[in-house]
This record gives sequence, structure tokens and C-alpha cells, in this order.
Amino acid sequence: MEQSKIRPTKKQKDLLDFIRQFISEHGYSPSYREIMKGLNYNSVATVALHINNLLKRGQLIKRDHSARSLEVLDNHMEPKILTNQIKESEEKWLIEKVEYAFKQIEQLGDEIKSTSLDDLYVLVGALKILGIEGGAQSFVSRLSILKKRHEQL
Repeated sequence: MEQSKIRPTKKQKDLLDFIRQFISEHGYSPSYREIMKGLNYNSVATVALHINNLLKRGQLIKRDHSARSLEVLDNHMEPKILTNQIKESEEKWLIEKVEYAFKQIEQLGDEIKSTSLDDLYVLVGALKILGIEGGAQSFVSRLSILKKRHEQL
């Protein structure tokens, strides 16, 4: 049997439920001390032991190994994005990826295809949806230039 399909123990289930509830109430995951107090554990080491076991079993993940980054994996699937809020580091990464896509298409010269432009429109729209309005706006003028260039072909 795969490790991720093993059912959690009663204490592990309580821990997963506590983390789920905490995240839904606060919008971020609890600290180990908050888990310790919330579940009446005697030490942070006990919390760490349970969390490490759940991480190994694939029932819990830690995003980028930082504090307050625990996520419960329900039904052994990837976590769902519950909001469109992203961290500053993720925003920077996304902008870099969109910038790279623009550079690739700008270098095509006379070979610009309408599907390539469509892809750029989707990327700019995604930035807007994610709340990165400034980033999206910075690409709009470049998109207009590419569109005009394509229409002249």
C-alpha cells in the first residue's frame, strides 16, 4: 500500500483537522506553538514529530520550507488554490515568466502568429486576475505594439 493512502491515526487526524480549521479561520497555517496549545500537547517536539510523519506520508506539505506554510492535502491531491493572493516572491517569478514569453515572441519578427498573441493576452489577463495589476499594465503597451506589427504582415 502506498504511504499516502494510509489513513491517519486519530491524533494525526485531529492535527490535520486543527490545521484545516485554523487556516480557514485565519487565512494562514498555525505555528507549532499554536498547534501545541490548540491540541493540548506538552511540547513543540511532539507537534514536530506528528507533522514530520504527516509530511513523510504525503498528507501534509510545507510550501518553500518557511514558517506558517503547512497545507493539508485532501484526497491525496494537490492543494487547491483558495484565493488569488500570491506572495511577493511568486509575483516576481510570474512577472519574469511573462517577460520571457514576451521576449520570445518579440524576437520572432515577421513570424508572429495570432496564437502567440493570444497566449500573451491570456498571460496578461492572468496577471490581472491574480491582482498583479501593475505588472499586467506594464505589458499592455508591448502587446499593442506586437498586435500592430502582426496586423501589418
